[in-house]
Amino acid sequence: MDINYQLKVFEELSLRDLYSILKLRQEVFIVEQDCVYLDCDDKDMEAYHLLGLSESGELVSYSRILPPGLSYDDAASIGRVLTGKSTRGSGKGHDLMKVSLMYCQLLFEDVAIRISAQCYLIEFYSSLGFETVGESYLEDGIPHIEMVFISGEEESDS
Repeated sequence: MDINYQLKVFEELSLRDLYSILKLRQEVFIVEQDCVYLDCDDKDMEAYHLLGLSESGELVSYSRILPPGLSYDDAASIGRVLTGKSTRGSGKGHDLMKVSLMYCQLLFEDVAIRISAQCYLIEFYSSLGFETVGESYLEDGIPHIEMVFISGEEESDS
């Protein structure tokens, strides 16, 4: 499946875009992960939204790119990274993160990139050039760890 990526600021999102984003985020982070938390955290309005659309226009992957100062004082961040069930396990999550990193570097040149990763995804993010920082911690009842982007060299895709 080919995915068409579109980067939009909050004001460029249509009502359909916003509904699709919030619906998919709730499906993955709240329902699938059985985690009750406030998804609308006032960061969406200052963020860049990377929409991964299928050939039919369905939202199948998504990430939120945050400028420095929004989550981390000294770093940009990528969050709310997800793929829908229809694309999971196909390598599209890796593709989504590569595109997210590319946009993050274009938008915020020479700024560090930090993420709050769910611990079970450490190997996934490490394969993209992230390294863990500090100790794990609970966020909304799920083990997380801070990671920082170190290099653009990724392991080869198999």
